[in-house]
Amino acid sequence: MDRLEAMQVFTRVVARRSFTLAAQDVGLPRSTVTDAVKQLEARLGVRLINRTTRHVSPTLDGEAYHRRCLAILADIEEAEGAFAGARPRGLLRVDVHGTLARHFLLPGLPDFLAAYPELELQMSEGDRLVDLVREGIDCVLRVGELADSDMIARRVALLEEATCAAPAYLERHGTPRRIDELDGHVMVGFRSSATAAIIPLEFVEDGRTRHITLPATVTVNGADSLYAAARLGLGIIQAPRYRFAEDFANGALVPLLTDTPPSPTPVSLLYPRDRQLSPRVRVFIDWVIREFAARNPRSGPIG
Repeated sequence: MDRLEAMQVFTRVVARRSFTLAAQDVGLPRSTVTDAVKQLEARLGVRLINRTTRHVSPTLDGEAYHRRCLAILADIEEAEGAFAGARPRGLLRVDVHGTLARHFLLPGLPDFLAAYPELELQMSEGDRLVDLVREGIDCVLRVGELADSDMIARRVALLEEATCAAPAYLERHGTPRRIDELDGHVMVGFRSSATAAIIPLEFVEDGRTRHITLPATVTVNGADSLYAAARLGLGIIQAPRYRFAEDFANGALVPLLTDTPPSPTPVSLLYPRDRQLSPRVRVFIDWVIREFAARNPRSGPIG
C-alpha cells in the first residue's frame, strides 16, 4: 500500500473510530487496515491511534497527522477535479429525511446515477443530529430552522405549508374560517425529536406570525403517523403541502384557513466546515437543488 492509500485508510479509521467500519468503507480486510496504520506509525516513529477493546481514538500526534492528511487528500481531489475531463467518483454518504427522499430525490435518482456512473450513493434516513465526521457521512438534508452548529448550511428550498383536517373531523367540530374560530377544536400533536415539545400550529396573518397550541388527544413523533391520524379524523394538522396533493384531490383531507397559512419551511443541506467540498458532494448538492425546484415549483430554491 502506497502512502496516499495509507493516508486514506488512516483518515477513515479516525473518522469511524473503528478499524472494522473503516475496512468496510474502503473495501479492504480489517487486517490490511490494521497493518496499514501500524506501518504508518513505524515510518513516522510515533503512535497515531490509541486502541482498546471497545474504543479507537487518535493520539495527539494522530490528531495532528489526521489534519494534515485531510488537507493533503482534499488538495489532491480538488486538483484532479479542476480538469474538465475529471468525473466525480467514489462512495457518497448522505443522510436525509425519508419523506423528502421518497418525494423529491428517489424519482430522479436513476438519471443522476446515469450521469455519474462512477458514483456509489449510500443514503440513510433520519432527522436526528448526526456527527458527520465520526459517522463518515458527507452531507445531510434537513427540514426546518437550523440550530447553531459548526457545519456549513446550504438552503436548497422553501416548502409551502398547509393546514388541514379530514371531512369526518369537520363534520363533528365544524369548519373554522378564521383563526379566532379555532376554540373548541383539537389538533394531532406532533412532538419534536429535538426538543420533545409539542409543536404549535402556526399562522401568518397580516405579516404577523401567531402560534396556537390546541388540545391534543393524540400525540405522535413520526410524520407518517401524523398524516394517518389526520386522515382518521383525529384532529387538525400542519405539514408541507406536497404531502397533501393527493389527499386534497380525492377529498381525504380538506385545506383550512388558506388565507393565513403557516410560514414556509426551509430545507437545507449541511456539510462539515473544515472539509474540502469534494466533486461528488458538489454535484450532489447541485442536483438536489434542481430536483427540489422541479418538484416544488411553487416555492423553489432559496439562497
